[in-house]
Parts: sequence; C-alpha cells; structure tokens
Amino acid sequence: MRKIIGIGETILDILFRNGQPQAAVAGGSVFNGFVSLGRLGLPLAFISELGNDKVGGMIRAFMEENHIPTDYVDCFPDGKSPISLAFMDDEGNAAYQFYKDYPSQRLEMPFPRIEADDILIYGSYYALNPALRERTVELLDYAKERKAILYYDPNFRDAHLPEVLKIRPAFLENLEYADIVRGSEEDFFNLFQSRDAEAIYKNEIQFYCPRLLITKGAGGVELFTEHRHEHFDARAIKPVSTIGAGDNFNAGLLYGLLKYEVTGEELPVLPLETWEKIVNCGIDLATEACRSEGNYISKDFAAAYRSK
Repeated sequence: MRKIIGIGETILDILFRNGQPQAAVAGGSVFNGFVSLGRLGLPLAFISELGNDKVGGMIRAFMEENHIPTDYVDCFPDGKSPISLAFMDDEGNAAYQFYKDYPSQRLEMPFPRIEADDILIYGSYYALNPALRERTVELLDYAKERKAILYYDPNFRDAHLPEVLKIRPAFLENLEYADIVRGSEEDFFNLFQSRDAEAIYKNEIQFYCPRLLITKGAGGVELFTEHRHEHFDARAIKPVSTIGAGDNFNAGLLYGLLKYEVTGEELPVLPLETWEKIVNCGIDLATEACRSEGNYISKDFAAAYRSK
C-alpha cells in the first residue's frame, strides 16, 4: 500500500487573541497536514524531533491519538521541545514568535523505508536549515532513488527574510528534487519580490520543477504544469484562523493523489479533470481548517470526507 512520508518541525503553538492565550495546539507545517491525513486514515511515516519533556510527551500522545506513528520521531534528552506564540488578528492571520532549544546532534535515527510512488513531503525552513541539511539531502536522494513522488512547500516566512541569499542554494536544490511545488503568494513574494504568478513560474520555478501551485487565500489557486495554466476559485468563508490553511491544502493534494491513484509516471500527462479533482481536495481541506482554531480538519469532517 502506498504511503505518505513527511519530514518537518513539530512545535506547540500557543494562540493569542487580544493579548490573551486562547488555545495550545500541536503544530508545524508538515505536522498540521499529517494530523488531517491521519484522521483521514492514510498510511503515514513522519520524521521529526521532540524533547524528552512534558511538551514533547503531550505532542507524542496527540500524534498517537491521530494515527501518526512516532517511530521516526527523534526524542532528544538535551534541549527542550519548541514552542511558538501565534498572535491572531481580526482576519484570523497570525504573527509568530518562536522559542527553540535544540541539541547539537539532531535526527539521529533511521529513516522509514520508501517504495515507488510513495509520496514524500518536505518544506519550510526545516528543509533549508544548515544544521539538518546533510540528513535532508540524504532523505531526498533516497526518495528519488526509490522513485517516490516528491512534494515541496517552501513555506518561507518573514522571519527568515535576512537569510534569503544564504539559503538560496539549498532552496534551488529543493526545487530540483521536487515533482510538485506548492507555495503561498506570500512565500513567493518573500523569495522573489513578485506577486505575478505566471512570471514566478516561468522565470523562477519552471526550469527546476514543471508543476507549481500557488495558493492566494481568498484569491484562489493558480496551477501551472507542462501543458496548462488553470485558476481555481476559493470557497467564500469568514475564517476563524488561517494558520493551517496552506498545510491542509497540502494534505488535500496528497490525499487526492492517492485517492485518484496518480503515479509519478502519470504526473507529466495528468489530464485537467484529474487535476481539478485533486486541487478541489486541497481547497476542501484548507477551507475546513480555516473554520476553527485547530490547525487541522476535525475528526467529524474527516469521517464524512472519507465516505464520499
């Protein structure tokens, strides 16, 4: 059975509104999508790291409750599990402050076995971090060698803008490994100082990866492939929180790739009707995630969605 493998940070997000804490939820870009995928019952393997502390214990218990195996989560004895403070505005958008204390040696555990047409998702600063780069490249090489589908979400936040030039070689290398790239309009503005989706694809991405999705919040989704440029409308809602929107769009895309049995060999010639189904899975999950302060789809929604 095909599975989805992810590598990324796991963190405790503490959400604030009007200066007061409202909720504490386990988060992390790839992690958020994996909670939704676990609730949808898909086979998963998640590579991450947590401290041997109360926060780490809470998150590991939450993972098990949501069907995310903890076999590949490095539990380090020195340092502390990371925490972020997310300050929400009236539109449900968040500004972040991060608190991290990692050990010098990281990800000291074996990787999961990868088979042909499994899907590997990687992204955020985690996939660019010099402290993890050697292990990240090792995983990407292994996944490519095993003929997996590689899905890259840059998720490049404002906090890392001073490092744009420094991380550019790793970013371009990540693009080269990818079979599909998905990022938000803000990610690409931070990276390229442009909001012109077509120019970003033609001038910055196409040479490295022929398939790009740009999510624009209420502005919908732009899809670029070897053969087409398509626009998909977003659902009209008033979001409670947009923290997990992009992460759950990723989850929906991955769910759609498995549901519609898309293989790596088929990606270059995938018909528009299949892309429409897959992209709509992404929009469905992103829309649902925006309706609550959780970073993921609800268990009730997942159960109903699986039965469609």
